Amino acid sequence: MAIPVRKFDAVIVGAGGAGLRAALQLSEAGLKTAVLSKVFPTRSHTVAAQGGVSASLGNSEPDHWHWHMYDTVKGSDWLGDQDAIEFMCREAPNVVVELEHFGMPFDRNADGSIYQRPFGGHMSNFGEKPVRRACAAADRTGHAMLHALYQRNVRANTQFFVEWMALDLVRDAEGNVQGVVAMEMETSEIYVFQAKATLFATGGAGRIFASSTNAFINTGDGLGMAARAGIPLEDMEFWQFHPTGVAGAGVLITEGVRGEGGILRNAQGERFMERYAPNAKDLASRDVVSRAMVTEINEGRGCGPNKDHVLLDITHLDPEVIMSKLPGIREISIKFAGVDPIKAPIPVVPTCHYQMGGIPTNYKGEVVVDGNTVQGFYAAGEVACASVHGANRLGTNSLLDLLVFGKSSGNSMIDYIKAAPKDLPELHTADVERSVARVERLNTQKNGSNVHEARSAMQRTMQAHCGVFRFKDMLAQGVEKILEVEKLVKTTEIADKSKTFNTARIEALELENLIEVAKATMISANARTESRGAHVRDDAADTPENPNGRDDQNWLKHTLWHRDGNRLDYKPVNLKPLTVETIALKTRSY
Repeated sequence: MAIPVRKFDAVIVGAGGAGLRAALQLSEAGLKTAVLSKVFPTRSHTVAAQGGVSASLGNSEPDHWHWHMYDTVKGSDWLGDQDAIEFMCREAPNVVVELEHFGMPFDRNADGSIYQRPFGGHMSNFGEKPVRRACAAADRTGHAMLHALYQRNVRANTQFFVEWMALDLVRDAEGNVQGVVAMEMETSEIYVFQAKATLFATGGAGRIFASSTNAFINTGDGLGMAARAGIPLEDMEFWQFHPTGVAGAGVLITEGVRGEGGILRNAQGERFMERYAPNAKDLASRDVVSRAMVTEINEGRGCGPNKDHVLLDITHLDPEVIMSKLPGIREISIKFAGVDPIKAPIPVVPTCHYQMGGIPTNYKGEVVVDGNTVQGFYAAGEVACASVHGANRLGTNSLLDLLVFGKSSGNSMIDYIKAAPKDLPELHTADVERSVARVERLNTQKNGSNVHEARSAMQRTMQAHCGVFRFKDMLAQGVEKILEVEKLVKTTEIADKSKTFNTARIEALELENLIEVAKATMISANARTESRGAHVRDDAADTPENPNGRDDQNWLKHTLWHRDGNRLDYKPVNLKPLTVETIALKTRSY
């Protein structure tokens, strides 16, 4: 069967912040650019980001990009690559001011400058005290950013393909990327989008866990496609659990609540973070706060009838501050927790929020495997691992990541496309045929497993065996269990074989991506025998040489998981910045 081919200069998969920022760069350069998205662009998951985007503007108090870089390296527990971190922090003021000029409606200080609030792990003067660095539009920063970027793309004539799902990468015999196979969700028709350059900006895969702040669309599609195409996934053991998800619902309560003065309290009403982070307190980095909360719950100081959460208290704040700076949070709290935070504290618990790992790239957005760039292939945003977040991401660095690396990957693609031959090469069809066969299996499978049951088994396994605290035996059992779940995923069956808006087929295809991420996560976590950032092992020895169980001698390296044989290998962390001195290793404390 002949598959129709659509031809472009550039194809971008994903219409969140990174995809839209890259598309804008390409379209404004006069290149024919297609953006594929499972949902309308302004419904992409960037819309859920609340608290702010970090940049050392220094609008309210002195700040410097070098301090921001130090905080990010420290936040990463020294697993972040310092060249990429320097690039991001130096570019931050430029991309934020640029975004403001695109029409982003930031909150304002009295003098008209962009309003900035404090955020966890962001400090002044190399760790002295919390600093105001998060540029915010109330508690709907991602929403405002997405709309500003989408409108700008409409102006630039970017071509959007809404409600399309990319299925697989297309590579030629030499491994160069030629585009993607994609399905139109309305008709289930399959097309090839061929391009000189392809960017994945598909976001994260938080739906591998049972409790997550992630939208249902966050199914790791870019990661699954990359893994099936032979691209390794980097540092997939590192998942951030956001300290403040609404207990029982998982809906995100921004760190900006604590930035505005919110306090975490246990069942005794105690401000317990003073014990765990005496300097930064409630504004310590997210992994530190999450572990402190779980410790309080495990030691019997949790709140509620089941003692399974703690309280986020802003009742001491002026109601006017809550109404003006945190209106969305008040709405979420009333809807999902049944609590008006002006009158009573919000019940919260750590919830899976963000993946630090992803497709290995450099700070130019180029995908790099074994030291070589994969020609024609780029990744940016949460799906990519540059690696600026290392073992733990600082809040507000995610929106910054989208802007900086969306733009830099767009620039890299422009250079690559302009140097490429004018005409597209002949399409290599082997990957296309494999992708079509994958869909056909779903259409013909009989006596197979249930998609919902297989997905639930995966999520329960990940939650139980690979959560905030990780245990040697539980991880080993988790590897066995997730490989059993994989067998179910290989034989999933859908009852509905219709073509029009068949969500059953889409969910089955999404599950095939999620299971790749789940395997990569569990196998990588089982192998890393130290504690670092968000990855905390109960059996990692805490010694003077290895404080907090971190083992720099053996584990200061990035994990690379290969789908073929679930093989792991490693590469060194880049400790050399672009222009400044290396930020030397030290014990991480707040």
